[in-house]
Amino acid sequence: MEIKPELCKVDEALGILVGKWKPIILLHLITEGTQRFSELKRLMPDITQKMLTKQLRELEDEDIINRVIYPQVPPKVEYSISEYGKSLQPVLAIMHEWGTGHATHIEKKRISQNTSDAL
Repeated sequence: MEIKPELCKVDEALGILVGKWKPIILLHLITEGTQRFSELKRLMPDITQKMLTKQLRELEDEDIINRVIYPQVPPKVEYSISEYGKSLQPVLAIMHEWGTGHATHIEKKRISQNTSDAL
């Protein structure tokens, strides 16, 4: 497949996935299935309620996740990966694999630099 830089759509994909929390949210919904807001918050204790709400709304606006509101008291809201959102699973897997390799690469580089600095 030939990719022409002037027609590149990587920015479209990054616009949806960029951010510290969106990939983590997606991975939780892909691997663990439907989750309530409080369950997602518990799975990511470092995210603020405001940020989780913002990220979920953005993913919902892009049709990546589904939000179902149950008319009851207290309100019940569930989030799940949409059929369309499931198409991101291989992208996230490749990004995870690359990130793991990059972390290893950087660690080896640091060790190598520390060794040469000690000499």
